[in-house]
Amino acid sequence: MPNLSFVSPTRNSPWGTYLSQIDAVEPYLGKLARWVETLRRPKRALIVDIPIELDNGTIAHFEGYRVQHSLTRGPGKGGVRYHPDVTLEEVMALSAWMTVKNAAVNLPYGGAKGGIRLDPKLLSTKELEKVTRRYTSEIGIIIGPTQDIPAPDVNTNGQIMAWMMDTYSMNVGATATGVVTGKPIPLGGSLGRVAATGRGVFVVGREAMRRLGVEMDGARVAVQGFGNVGSVAAKMFAANGAKIVAVQDHTGTILNEKGLDMTSLLDHVAQTGGVGGFKGADRIENEQFWDVKSDVLIPAALEGQITAERAKRVQTRVVLEGANGPTTPDGDAVLADRGIIVVPDVIANAGGVTVSYFEWVQDFSSFFWTEDEINVRLDKILIGAFKGIWDTSEQHKIPLRTAAFTVACTRVLQAREERGLYP
Repeated sequence: MPNLSFVSPTRNSPWGTYLSQIDAVEPYLGKLARWVETLRRPKRALIVDIPIELDNGTIAHFEGYRVQHSLTRGPGKGGVRYHPDVTLEEVMALSAWMTVKNAAVNLPYGGAKGGIRLDPKLLSTKELEKVTRRYTSEIGIIIGPTQDIPAPDVNTNGQIMAWMMDTYSMNVGATATGVVTGKPIPLGGSLGRVAATGRGVFVVGREAMRRLGVEMDGARVAVQGFGNVGSVAAKMFAANGAKIVAVQDHTGTILNEKGLDMTSLLDHVAQTGGVGGFKGADRIENEQFWDVKSDVLIPAALEGQITAERAKRVQTRVVLEGANGPTTPDGDAVLADRGIIVVPDVIANAGGVTVSYFEWVQDFSSFFWTEDEINVRLDKILIGAFKGIWDTSEQHKIPLRTAAFTVACTRVLQAREERGLYP
């Protein structure tokens, strides 16, 4: 089949990484493999121009994207990220991983993703609101509560979702709470949503450790990225007896062999915006993070972090992917050779989209659950999904990532086959 004309992926770039994962799963799809090419092409990719007037009176233009990889199993679902390095290729890969993630935990969604090329730290709150509202209006032709439901991702939050919901609602002439998830509670948000991704990382990590015979009590955990996902996961591991020995974020890398005091660290991050300068730890060079001895390593920052070079240095038993696509194909191969288990992103960080699904269901029914009900349902779905993936891995003697893709892609392609081709 000819390659897509609008991206030029390399082996370890985001879309290249995704394509190699599809190549790895193809032998396990049986007769469904005749449909596999649909997974290698996004259904729809929209690129928009976002012009706004800055506070100083000048006009600025930003590049925005919304990609719907697959709508076979339901409406698109996936976050929106604001980052200066966002590209069409990255958003395509993230949307494809959302297709796989939603199918891996059996949510009735396809995969989608959005992004704007900007550094939110360089914009005022007013400018950020203008960008968000214009972007929402531009992609409004393809999003909606039954079409495609955005959510927070890197550098976006509940406030940005509130602006998106309001803009969409104004454009359609009715309050449409279900158009986005990850909203503030007063606007139809769900209890437990903010902590859901980090909680899911912990729950899936705990299940993996149990199966591998890694004791939680005293386990050494290293975390890259200390935002919403990394900090919540670290807090839950620490609360269950593990030691967080190293943390890295955009402000630096810190190490404490005896375990970091999570309460003090979280206070420090709340006050200063990062882990750098924390008194209860030693500062080390960023690249030394990959040499820290651990039982569980959680990459919870951006994609493409565990390269082949870093994978050779990593000293851990389990890589628990909190971020999307943090391990390159070459990195994956090195970790496999070294016998290091990788718990893939499409199950490890699926807690966020699972509670987004709960939020969407609650918005449609106008009936809301307690946080305890949310967490019980979340844990049950993730534990069940992980068990299915683990069993598939053992049955075929394949890595957990290929097993997760086997479970997910089988579901997507079964739906594709049942639906047939239109017209």
